[in-house]
Amino acid sequence: MIVGVPKEVKRDEYRVALLPVGAEELTRLGHQVLIEKGAGTGSGLTDEDYSNAGAQLVESQQEVFAESELIVKVKEPQPTEWPLIRKDQIVFTYFHFAASRELTMAMQESGATSIAYETLESGTGQLPLLTPMSEVAGRMSIQEGARFLERPQMGRGILLGGVPGVAPAHITIIGGGVVGTNAAKIAAGFQADVSILDINMDRLRYLDDVMPANVNVLFSDRHVLREQLALSDLVIGAVLIPGAKAPCLITRDDLKLMKPGSVIVDVAVDQGGCIETARPTTHSDPIFIEEEVVHYCVANMPGAVGRTSTFALCNVTLPYVIKLANSGVEDCARQSSELASAVNIHAGRITNQPVASAFQLEYEPILG
Repeated sequence: MIVGVPKEVKRDEYRVALLPVGAEELTRLGHQVLIEKGAGTGSGLTDEDYSNAGAQLVESQQEVFAESELIVKVKEPQPTEWPLIRKDQIVFTYFHFAASRELTMAMQESGATSIAYETLESGTGQLPLLTPMSEVAGRMSIQEGARFLERPQMGRGILLGGVPGVAPAHITIIGGGVVGTNAAKIAAGFQADVSILDINMDRLRYLDDVMPANVNVLFSDRHVLREQLALSDLVIGAVLIPGAKAPCLITRDDLKLMKPGSVIVDVAVDQGGCIETARPTTHSDPIFIEEEVVHYCVANMPGAVGRTSTFALCNVTLPYVIKLANSGVEDCARQSSELASAVNIHAGRITNQPVASAFQLEYEPILG
């Protein structure tokens, strides 16, 4: 199979979807790998690294899309890429369809097969292709929150850990999954006062066992959430419903409870956001202010640390790229429930239930 890796065109995106070792493994198995020139530059990977691994360098994304049967990307196809996608082509990437009806319609109309990293589910219910980027985003959320709490960045002028005689910042993390857990680890290391909110009591009991003493776990309901907002200097939105639009948990009126200059980092913004006032931002223009609260809503947070993120992502995606290249979509779906769960659109049909529900569209299982 011809496997193509275009350079990412989303603004401020520095990751690449395949490492040189991936190109070497694929070519060793008899596949052809096309890499757009410069695709790995943002992750510190040179064209020579890829050519030495057996990949063929091409000049443009148009060539990659025109010649490849399997397209491997990091971020969802951008509007400039939609016309390049062909019927019967396989596109394997993060899609986050529930956040964009336009993207969903474009991919459905293309006739291509859309396989989403974020909905690939293991037999134990884990999301192995989403987890490493959630780990990165969770850790980055505290790093970025600390930066924008600084007064020159329009924040309150708060040091997360405080100093002797001055209280540390209060951080509220909404969601105790991978993002929330990683955010809490970093926040605890800063010696901040941390609360994690979740609705899963088993998860809260686990977090209570493993987190240090400066992390408190709380059952999340409207009263507790509003109490925490009033106390918080930094709020991390870390909720996830796999494949579906994130639930809106914080309304505009809720923001009025928060202190002027406090910060919200909505990690869920790529799934529509869990805050009513959230809208996607970029690394070069990351914040806006609503109700005197600083909003950081960058939709591709891990893209800023391209080298770390690329290696973390490709470590987990390569085995599935190889399976798709070896067997194609339908055989893979029959052989692997994991890959079957990742197929969101196939032959013009919506094959993922949460995506279909998000837009009131008809759902048809991949294997019918």
